[in-house]
Amino acid sequence: MRRIVHGVGLLLIVVWMTACADVVPPARIEAYLTPEHRVGADGLIGIEKRPVKAGLLVVSDTAAAGAAPNLPDEAFVRMTERLQQDLGRAIPLTITEVLTPDTIKPKPNGDWTEFEGLGRQRGFDYLAVVVLSSTEQEYPVTLYLGDYNAAEPGFRRDNWSLMEFALLDLKRGRAVIEADGRGWATLDSPTAPAINQWYPVVYLRPQDPERHFWPPTFEGAPLTLRVVSFDQAENRLKLKLRKIWTNQLESALSAKKPY
Repeated sequence: MRRIVHGVGLLLIVVWMTACADVVPPARIEAYLTPEHRVGADGLIGIEKRPVKAGLLVVSDTAAAGAAPNLPDEAFVRMTERLQQDLGRAIPLTITEVLTPDTIKPKPNGDWTEFEGLGRQRGFDYLAVVVLSSTEQEYPVTLYLGDYNAAEPGFRRDNWSLMEFALLDLKRGRAVIEADGRGWATLDSPTAPAINQWYPVVYLRPQDPERHFWPPTFEGAPLTLRVVSFDQAENRLKLKLRKIWTNQLESALSAKKPY
């Protein structure tokens, strides 16, 4: 009976945490894009010349309550370089320059004029904006060693990440496509750092709990956790962008068919 109750309890925890992964962290794009400039109905279909050439602006947002720290500069640069390539594989988009202004900050209702000014300054008609945010929670757990005959006190850290994308048409004054991707990963670490045969370890949640990533150092394990989580968020963002673009093409072709 006790095992049944324990199993039901674990199942409820998994269901609750999976539900949390859909809403944590909260969306942050509203703090950058004003409501009247959000995505239009025709999206990229309304743009005649494709692929669209745009600048890329990646913003690391830590303004929300409980936000995880920024990625270190080196990890942030690698992620930006990957986005520069992968966004163009998802939709007809060519990133011609990566922008790193420190002036873009979250505001209660966003501020379109900042993007307009950046476009005029750099000579862009289109600007691809990616907002990164994540949150973490840590709690004590029992970590089993090897064949589960021994255990060690430790802690678990869950990271939920969010990557929000918007392609801005600066001349028409609105976004032409928006999408987001979420990631979830977990870090298990022992209280004592000496047990390095099995821990620390990062694994994906909830879809692939058996896929492990071994951090290169005990101290750098939280960074590995955040990078793995953001990688998952980017993978889902690419899938959503492809789906949106495919749906737009199908809708455009259906509209042209004679009846």
